[in-house]
Amino acid sequence: MNTPPVKIAGMIAAVFPGQGSQKPGMGKDLYDSRPEAKAVFEEASDASRVDIAKLCFDADEGTLRQTQNAQLALFTCGVSAYRCLDAHLKGITLISAFAGHSVGEYAALVAAEVLGLADGARLVKRRGELMAESGKERPGTMSAVLGLERAALEEICRSTAGVVVVANDNCLGQLVISGEVEAVRLAGEAATANGAKRVLPLNVSGAFHSPLMDEPAATLAKDLKMTEFHDGGRMYSNVTAQPVVQQGRWPELLELQLKSPVRWTETIQNMLNEDVTEFIECGGGDVLSGLIKRIDREAKSYRVQDPGSLESTIAAVRA
Repeated sequence: MNTPPVKIAGMIAAVFPGQGSQKPGMGKDLYDSRPEAKAVFEEASDASRVDIAKLCFDADEGTLRQTQNAQLALFTCGVSAYRCLDAHLKGITLISAFAGHSVGEYAALVAAEVLGLADGARLVKRRGELMAESGKERPGTMSAVLGLERAALEEICRSTAGVVVVANDNCLGQLVISGEVEAVRLAGEAATANGAKRVLPLNVSGAFHSPLMDEPAATLAKDLKMTEFHDGGRMYSNVTAQPVVQQGRWPELLELQLKSPVRWTETIQNMLNEDVTEFIECGGGDVLSGLIKRIDREAKSYRVQDPGSLESTIAAVRA
């Protein structure tokens, strides 16, 4: 008789970062030391027909920053980190929920076993290529807006000529706007005039999570509709900020995600309301850990990005 895993450290969620968390050399220490990580890199490389190990370990910062490269690297490193964690925690601690920020949602879907690794790699490659091409054909940009309420910023966007929307609600006091270059500039100036502490232009190649992504979203939808999604772990959607019960909704949700706001604050708040108390950020950096701390100071956050952080996280959640 199989004994189910025992959850001994409260409800735990695995979360996966989005574009901006990439850095040269990411994932190499786990790749070199853990067979689970190497296996993920090899399968994702075969599926995408990209040498992802070479991309992550040898590419310079400028190359890795390119949308199509950053997304595939982050996806692979996120899944490889999670697989290393899962190999150590199976039978001891249960990961109860999953979410990812923007492209991180694809890594989360694979970790939750809603999406296969090979399918995820192919979709992320396609998504990155479409977003990069769209940025050239229909130029746009994004800016972070600090210290302004979401409702106030949404009203500014509605009042600004051109296309500009709130694209990311990352945490209290940290929002991102996205759209046409001039519209984003004007909305940023209006935000400053209405009390925003800072407006920071972001180094991105397009207006992600805005209506300027309508065309790539429609193209990606064709690939999504041919992809199989399975019953898996409790997976939260960027679009709804809620767990998705009907896995058949994922093609629609992932199409919408490309042109809709990432509702990260609400996602974390909903997890907290459902008794998640600990979060493990899988992949590069600590951006999500910082956002979670700003959403709720009582929430505990850990990271898995190299052997040292893997071991310390395992020890923490077992304690």
